[in-house]
Amino acid sequence: MHPVIIVGAGPTGLTLAIDLAQRGVRVVLIDGDARRAKGLPSNGSKAICFAKRTLEVWDKLGGDLGQRMVDKGVPWNVGRVFLQDDEVYSFNLQAGQSSERPAFINLQQYYAEEYLMDRAKELPLIEIRLGSTVKSIRQDALRATLAVACTSADYEISASYVVACDGSRSTVRNSLGLESQGRIFQDRFLIADVRMTADFPTERWFWFDPPFHPNQSVLLHRQPDNVWRIDFQLGWDADPEEEKKPENIRPRVQALLDKACMKTEFELVWASIYTFSCERMERFVHDRVIFAGDAAHRVSPFGARGANSGVQDAENLAWKLALVLGGKSPIALIDSYGIEREYAADDNIKQSTRSTDFITPKSEISHVFRRAVLDLARQHPFARSLVNSGRLSTATGLRSSPLHTTDEDNGKGEVFPSGALAVGSVMHGQTNTDTDTIERDGVTYLVRPDGHIAARWLHPTELLVQAARNKACGGMTC
Repeated sequence: MHPVIIVGAGPTGLTLAIDLAQRGVRVVLIDGDARRAKGLPSNGSKAICFAKRTLEVWDKLGGDLGQRMVDKGVPWNVGRVFLQDDEVYSFNLQAGQSSERPAFINLQQYYAEEYLMDRAKELPLIEIRLGSTVKSIRQDALRATLAVACTSADYEISASYVVACDGSRSTVRNSLGLESQGRIFQDRFLIADVRMTADFPTERWFWFDPPFHPNQSVLLHRQPDNVWRIDFQLGWDADPEEEKKPENIRPRVQALLDKACMKTEFELVWASIYTFSCERMERFVHDRVIFAGDAAHRVSPFGARGANSGVQDAENLAWKLALVLGGKSPIALIDSYGIEREYAADDNIKQSTRSTDFITPKSEISHVFRRAVLDLARQHPFARSLVNSGRLSTATGLRSSPLHTTDEDNGKGEVFPSGALAVGSVMHGQTNTDTDTIERDGVTYLVRPDGHIAARWLHPTELLVQAARNKACGGMTC
């Protein structure tokens, strides 16, 4: 009988395992990827764009983890949007902000997983079982039990809680007969990772209707190792198997380089075809089984909301599991994970859906609207807020959380303390489970272990702070 079993050693599962172990919780981490079991990276770069908020989470996991990501990654803050040949406008995500971390880094997911795995192996409370595939799951009031297959023998293993971080095709979810519901968009995109020496700046470039790929859209990002991520919109009628063939990818890449007047050799590293989808499970908490990351929710890739939201799921859940398993909070605290992260998933789905509708308009009036917005955005700043090439990932303010205390000073109860507080060095490296109080500019904040503000006061008293602390911990003193 184990406290926690995590299924899936991607960014979400690894982040959760490390966070729990640092809080004194023993974890068994199971993953069936045969390549990972052999010490090889998983196929393809997959997610590449990690947000400042994610880096801040990894900073708290020790082992200089966040810095290792930044050192290998390609930091960027600037993005440019083009219509055909013309730049419509540019943006700087870091303008006017001070932070230890860039707005985003580009880093292949297999590097992120490698560094997270290295950190996990340093922690004695994490038992890692690679090459173990979950076949089914059952649960009762006290435990969840997995049936697992591996090369040596099949076996069963039980835990107080099982967290499914096993991706969009989650075996755990399917075994329980649960489904994700949402919207699938009728369009296809080609991901092409290309190794080349090119003079494109380290920026996010997005084209609407470029001359080298007319009537479609293209996204360009730089990755480490001289690898460039290029996303080509293909249309719903594209044949996925044909489009993945190198002889069909190379002309598309060559057309982009020719238009940029770049004469360089390039190598195809990885390619995939994807369809936009925005969907989630109705509930993320099912008694002793909890879902996180792509197993719980999926969004379209433009906006970098997939892996980043999964890491935030892990950060939200870790301290709550630790309190419940340590007897410091009631089991109901786990339900707040579902409430908060379902709300965050809805926010990400809303933003991703709006981006997808703008990038891939499906009606004549939608095309007319988009063209008008792009034309106006060249000269009028108001129109730039309407251009949507992917609203980029930010932390979701948890405005409806049952753990938060409304403001009472001056009767301003409508000002709700939510969102992530950039507390810098005060929270940097924190590994304990407790909430913390921080004073800034005459305001006292009660900050949760995941950095969200649980309450704030101009004139705090010990009684007010303790009551808010109890509420933030699910109704018990923590």
